[in-house]
Amino acid sequence: MKKFNEIKAWKELFEFPLLGRQGKPRDNGLTMIIDKGLGLTETRELLDLAADYIDSIKLGFGTSAFYSHALLAEKIRLVTSYGVDIFPGGTFLEVAVLQGKLPHFLDTAKDLGFTAVEVSDGTINMPQRFRTAAIKEALKRGFKVVAEVGKKDPRDMLETDRICEQIEKDLEDGAFKVIVEGRESGKGVVIYDSQGAIKDEDLRKLLDNIKDPDRILWEAPLKAQQQALIMQFGPNVNLGNVQPNEILALEALRVGLRGDTLRACLKAKAVLPPLFKDDENDSATAEEEVKWC
Repeated sequence: MKKFNEIKAWKELFEFPLLGRQGKPRDNGLTMIIDKGLGLTETRELLDLAADYIDSIKLGFGTSAFYSHALLAEKIRLVTSYGVDIFPGGTFLEVAVLQGKLPHFLDTAKDLGFTAVEVSDGTINMPQRFRTAAIKEALKRGFKVVAEVGKKDPRDMLETDRICEQIEKDLEDGAFKVIVEGRESGKGVVIYDSQGAIKDEDLRKLLDNIKDPDRILWEAPLKAQQQALIMQFGPNVNLGNVQPNEILALEALRVGLRGDTLRACLKAKAVLPPLFKDDENDSATAEEEVKWC
């Protein structure tokens, strides 16, 4: 078992500018990465570097179909040994539903060692009774269930009221979190416009009609989206579809160690401390004054 929360290189030198970030284990502040085909060595290196900041790994879309059974089982064992959940993409479950093989899909996922499943209908039309049954059957097998709302094709976009109803129903049925669709591109879907900017009015409507925003995991593959959601909800917002090579950059955003969120921690009319311990004349002038949030 990998040892977590080891002493970091700069431990106790300073505190994070943006305070309140929860450590693992946690139910909020989750980060889900999308894995489109990392090998075992890459996966191990990623986890050695950043397991403390990764809560789950999604094997995107149907990519897990292309692993050998032995390799996939070994990769799943590796990921879970670091205390990280792993699950196949929701599109793969949709194919299982289309082909009438959902029970076999869930049983195989369990045998392989997956710890969670994603229940979605981003591409297919799934009756509510099927969706509820999929969640319930996954729970019976001991999976952590994440549901996903939103259509992948902008032409099939759901109304915000319908999305909110689906979120509440999925949570009622036992989902741990509900993912708001953002796709890999982060553009033209649910709360994002065709350029990837957050549609403020749509976000406001969604927040006005859900009971607990902490139960939402926002797919936010673009840095500007991550920044905006952190500023909206704080460092413990749940974010997903993060690229593996951007996990530390996201964590830096969460705690104010990137200029984009550090700027929000600066306020006027406070004096900077001296640069050196014994230099009493080295504090900032009034014109230079700043304050941490």
